[in-house]
Amino acid sequence: MENLSLIAIALVSGGMLLWTTFSGSGGGGVTASEAVRLVNREKGVLIDVCEPQEHAAGHCVGSRNVPLAQIEQRLADLPKNKETPLLLMCQSGARAGRAAITLRKLGYTRATAVAGGLRAWRDAGLPVEKS
Repeated sequence: MENLSLIAIALVSGGMLLWTTFSGSGGGGVTASEAVRLVNREKGVLIDVCEPQEHAAGHCVGSRNVPLAQIEQRLADLPKNKETPLLLMCQSGARAGRAAITLRKLGYTRATAVAGGLRAWRDAGLPVEKS
């Protein structure tokens, strides 16, 4: 009976971890329209954490491509001011959520994912370009 309780607790904990990993939440995230507001009013920077070929196929206008796997090695590509809003974007929001967590650990206090990623950006009618 004790083992059954421990197994249930482990399954629930694992499920919660998977949910936060794949939901793209990265601390809740912001909507596409909130991201635009942060870019326009607070000089926020859009960072696309997709792989280069995904970025080339379509990305938010004005976003910088810093792939998730390279984010810690490419800090020079990010703003020097760690208080600048960093709005992280990927296709669905999951990788952006992981990037936001990583960047907050590195001192970027306003790093946050754009909830829903590029799909939500497109659904909001916001501009996308190809390179």
